[in-house]
Amino acid sequence: MSGDNAVLARNTANAPRSVGLYSQSVAFSHYTNLAAQLPTDPQSGEVVTGGVKEQAKQCFTNIKAILESIDHVMDDVVRLTIFVKKISDVGIVDDVFTTFFPGYVPARTAVAVAALPMDALVQIEALVSNGEGTIPGAPQAGDLVKVVRNTEDAPLSSLSAQTVAFSHYNNLSTQLPIDPKSGEIVTGGVREQANQSLNNIKTILESIDHVMDDIVRLTVFVTKISDIDVVDEVLATFFPNYVPARTTVAASALPMDALVQIEAVVSHGDGTPPQAPEDTRNLVIEANNTEHAPRGPHAQSVAFSHYNHISAQLPLDPKTGEVVAGDVKEQAAQCLENIKAIVESVDHAMSDVVKINLALRDIADIDAVDEVYSKFFPGGVPARRTVGVGALPQDVLVQIDAVVSNAEGTPPTA
Repeated sequence: MSGDNAVLARNTANAPRSVGLYSQSVAFSHYTNLAAQLPTDPQSGEVVTGGVKEQAKQCFTNIKAILESIDHVMDDVVRLTIFVKKISDVGIVDDVFTTFFPGYVPARTAVAVAALPMDALVQIEALVSNGEGTIPGAPQAGDLVKVVRNTEDAPLSSLSAQTVAFSHYNNLSTQLPIDPKSGEIVTGGVREQANQSLNNIKTILESIDHVMDDIVRLTVFVTKISDIDVVDEVLATFFPNYVPARTTVAASALPMDALVQIEAVVSHGDGTPPQAPEDTRNLVIEANNTEHAPRGPHAQSVAFSHYNHISAQLPLDPKTGEVVAGDVKEQAAQCLENIKAIVESVDHAMSDVVKINLALRDIADIDAVDEVYSKFFPGGVPARRTVGVGALPQDVLVQIDAVVSNAEGTPPTA
């Protein structure tokens, strides 16, 4: 029974340990979420000496150590997210990346942000396939096959797969506003670029017999937070009815000097072999909203199969729609209260959360946020990512989104 799935948090001494606030890896069903890895030496707990090359190597080494501790390998990674302080450093990180992924390449996102914890130059997170599943003592289709696909009708890269499917999810590489024929950024402003990014996503989905309404989560990276209103107008043309969960991240810079790039997580009802399509293709996307949390131009939560995706929450009072008074502690508490309200509205609890993503306007606020955070997650179970972004919607100090386990799955659940 799918209801027997358990949230499985694990840590190893061979990779940097957090100070009790999050786990290195949290598995549920057929995926494992890894906490974003900083370039810290697991023995000293300090950032390694050297430049971005040495730091990137340490990040990947930490990921590798975590994977090996749970009997996985680097080729089980389905998506990587690379955060750098300087966008020009991505090429150096890529050189290191190829030594850890000499053949298969996962889906990928690369973005420059304003700041990283411990003043690091790079931070890398991974999403990993988990073929054995998390039913205690009962492996779930351990022979599931990872399916990698590319189409010439969308931009191609030797450093990333356009789409990597595993079990009931499909992870797309973040799409830049590149014309697939010329390989160049399209002319125009953020409106034209957002349109091209979404068209690239649409083309990839159509190449694997999917549609835009199969998307459960979007992450929109913009170099100007004020551009989000224009991006919203473009999004509305691609999602006239159903709107997936969404997070907006302010980037300090994007590859190729783009103004916007968009990442998509897609439902994959037919599953990957040997899951039988006749058993799973009728799985239903469940979008939910509650009046006890702020409403926006997107669904508060979107569930599919064994995961539920929570849109990024700002520190808004759901009754007034206004930013709560106070400093970053009060704002962090409101963000987490909003997540709690959404999770409880779909009959779940905060202990079901497997991944948290924190975006801070000032990275120095992390200690204050952690004081609040520990009250909502006293067991330190979710994996976590923290970045400093410089700007957030409505000029708030903090934004938080979540990925939640969904043990009962979505229909049909038999």
